[in-house]
Amino acid sequence: MAEPQKITIIEGPPPTFEMATETWLYGLVEGSVPSRAALCRLRTFNGAALVERCYRAWRSGQGVTLEYRAEDGSTQEAPIVAARWIEVDEGQMLMLWVRLDLNEAEIELEVDDESDEDPGDLDPEA
Repeated sequence: MAEPQKITIIEGPPPTFEMATETWLYGLVEGSVPSRAALCRLRTFNGAALVERCYRAWRSGQGVTLEYRAEDGSTQEAPIVAARWIEVDEGQMLMLWVRLDLNEAEIELEVDDESDEDPGDLDPEA
């Protein structure tokens, strides 16, 4: 099997991944390892060419990976499952949906704990 194509982030901070919940992604991240789809937005000068590279690789049966540096400086890779580019005020933005291994992904959960009440203060009749 051929080596997957790579899109490499060569400068800037590590990418930010947003957990994607679009239902069309579920079939793209299925596999033997539990995983989730995440969206990564990157500014670029050649969005159309990068998306075309992905499409050509997928048509020929190859995979495409996003290569980036993590916060600790290590090189990381994530398989790209979908790609799109759009024009924004600052230039072009590349939108990459990647597959993140749930065993390795760092997921941040926000819990809104507005209740400062002591459970003993609650009315049992309510």
